[in-house]
Amino acid sequence: MTEKLITNVSILDGTGTEPFAGHVHVRGNRIVAVGRDIAPDATDAEIVDGGGATLMPGLIDSHAHLSFLDAPNLEDINSLSAERHTLETVKNARKLLDHGYTAMFSGSSARDDLEVAIRDAINAGDIPGPRLKAATRQMTVTGGFGDIGLDDAYSLVLDGPDAFRAACRKAARAGVDVFKIVPSAPGSGPDPLAEDTAMSDDEVAAVCEVARQRNRMVAAHARSAEAVKMCVRNGVQMVYHATLADEEAKDMLEAAKDEVFVAPAMGLPYGRLTEGEKYGVSTSDYVRARAEKEIEVVSETMADLRKRGIRVLPGGDYGFKWNPHGRNARDLQMFVDLFGFSPLEAIQAATEAGGELMGLAGELGVITEGALADILLVDGDPSKDIAILQDPDRFLAIMKDGEFNKPFRGGSSQQQVAAE
Repeated sequence: MTEKLITNVSILDGTGTEPFAGHVHVRGNRIVAVGRDIAPDATDAEIVDGGGATLMPGLIDSHAHLSFLDAPNLEDINSLSAERHTLETVKNARKLLDHGYTAMFSGSSARDDLEVAIRDAINAGDIPGPRLKAATRQMTVTGGFGDIGLDDAYSLVLDGPDAFRAACRKAARAGVDVFKIVPSAPGSGPDPLAEDTAMSDDEVAAVCEVARQRNRMVAAHARSAEAVKMCVRNGVQMVYHATLADEEAKDMLEAAKDEVFVAPAMGLPYGRLTEGEKYGVSTSDYVRARAEKEIEVVSETMADLRKRGIRVLPGGDYGFKWNPHGRNARDLQMFVDLFGFSPLEAIQAATEAGGELMGLAGELGVITEGALADILLVDGDPSKDIAILQDPDRFLAIMKDGEFNKPFRGGSSQQQVAAE
């Protein structure tokens, strides 16, 4: 069993506490010791001198779309053959790991069973990539968001509780971890943020029933207030967007804060507004106005949810032309600039709280004794400058499951200490 003793580092443990000088001892795929004092005598360990770098948990994205290939629109998500689509998804898995993401919770797969295959290949060590909670295609209703009228679309169109129940049972048989549903859909009228509630309570209840029976999780695209309430009533664990949550919806989220997570997924409107032209995406006056209003409304909502103690997590719908994979850590900057999080709180949301979402509370997203050894060595202090996490060149090393996926560079020594 391999051992590594990482010394001379500033430890940012993911729990929201200030960094401290110390060392971390890794044996196999676990952290066996975290110390502030003199490093122990570890004669069988590889000594890694961190050179004063920051050691922190790997980042966790709560709204990932590994199989979305930076498409310019919804219709192009599945434009490639299934075979080529799989190969490109493998590339995305490698890219996200190289950008410091050692775990990802999927917000939906572009094709049935694609993410299951990717997850299993990662777990088997066949391809590099983050730990992955694999999802279904997003399940919507006729006329709902994602019903784009194509047979081989990124959404599965269903109507009625029996249809949703059958689809979830089939997905559970295939091995997915997450059922993704779309309770809300864009509304009509002059308000650019108008949202209808498209799914019925019985349909959402049917999905959650199968999830409880088969020990799966449910994630929901829920922008309208009623969609948020429907999710909380029925036991959806991950509520995406929550854009128009009213006071009643916020109260319900607060009452269920030990069971539910919220991810605003601001990457799309923010990317469109601030970087659309950079990626050759035109932005009309209407789209600009909608993005500006959404950022304003969501910022107020998330700041309120944060104060209520609700777990608000970063994860920004990356995988579109104007919101490409690799920009994911920009979400942490938005948490600080728009939602009122401190850098330490934003990092905690992307590490410790993300580990809780992944079902590994206390084992993932933290630097503590007994935790899984998913570790970043960062050039600089992200608790003082959160923006450095957006630069993959600042990662001196990336460790997942006790092994360096990005070889260590930096520090004054790296040597195997011979056993006497």
